Amino acid sequence: MKKTLVPVACLLFVLLSTYTKAQQPAERWPEKKIWDWYNSQPWFCGFNYIPAYAINYTAMWDKTTFDPVAIDKELALAQQSGMNVLRAVLQFAVYEDDPAYFLNTLDTFMAICSRHKIKFMPALFDDCVFGIEHDPKIGKQPEPLKGWYAWSWSPSPGHSMVVDESTHPRIEKYVKAVMERFKNDDRIMTWDLYNEPTNGGLGSATFPLLKKVIVWARQVNPIQPLTVGVFDRNKRLNDIALPASDIISFHNYDDKEALQKHIQELKQYNRPLVCTEWLNRPRKSIVATHLPVFKQENVGCMLWGLVNGKTQTELSWGHRPGDPEPTVWQHDLYRGDFTPYDPQEIETIKKTIAESKK
Repeated sequence: MKKTLVPVACLLFVLLSTYTKAQQPAERWPEKKIWDWYNSQPWFCGFNYIPAYAINYTAMWDKTTFDPVAIDKELALAQQSGMNVLRAVLQFAVYEDDPAYFLNTLDTFMAICSRHKIKFMPALFDDCVFGIEHDPKIGKQPEPLKGWYAWSWSPSPGHSMVVDESTHPRIEKYVKAVMERFKNDDRIMTWDLYNEPTNGGLGSATFPLLKKVIVWARQVNPIQPLTVGVFDRNKRLNDIALPASDIISFHNYDDKEALQKHIQELKQYNRPLVCTEWLNRPRKSIVATHLPVFKQENVGCMLWGLVNGKTQTELSWGHRPGDPEPTVWQHDLYRGDFTPYDPQEIETIKKTIAESKK
């Protein structure tokens, strides 16, 4: 017996150590690894995508309304301009209703993106609310309320689940199911783990879930880099988001000078930068001034959005029925009939992307 105790104990120790290491999340990519990855890519220039038919991201993915034909037509339009990446928010509620359907639908969507030479940045969660609903509901969505910006926007997973930690094991299954399915898929550019955490009135109540999502994503250890976007000056939030990010992603809807200052501030982290939201014409965040900055600074960029539709994002944030009609669109490149809002913008996008390839 004594002769076998030591080998058995050693074997148990090795097995326990291996199991423990397997449970530990992978680490943030070292600077050299992320820069090698970034420098091997084309200059990322694209858009935040929600189909014109969808009033929210639930409608984009839900089995009652998902429309690959409409998506294919819209992404063909994007391809004509040369844009090569898009970002879209996933919807936990649609996944939980039918996991197999949701994963297959994501695969269908990515096949359409790939057909049009567009990489995909999925955002797993979103706290934003612009209307009166704070939790998503699957099935057919409400029609637009004319004059109300993003009237029926649906967060993911919804504010009730964010604050109820007893639901978090269900959310963990979703994160790992989606990421495990596509963790080696080169159609995905980057995983955006959480769009604008704390927004919509949640504040610091989002922090516990956000921290868990980061750990779960690292445990999956995908071949694609991870990021949590910086969208405001919330130090507590940014102290979570920045150290968790392989690439530094950020939102900026301000004028050229403010954008340039923001980029210089973020360069201190010595990581590739991607602006995952911009374009707000009334605030002077415009194609003519901003796209040259992004290209010159080698900062990836994704404007908001492609084809104007049910979200009514030509209106300004906070626009309500009865307010004066805007004289200038806030977001979106194309009208519903696929004609450009401003043809010169499209020409600038085409020219700038073409120059980036030289």
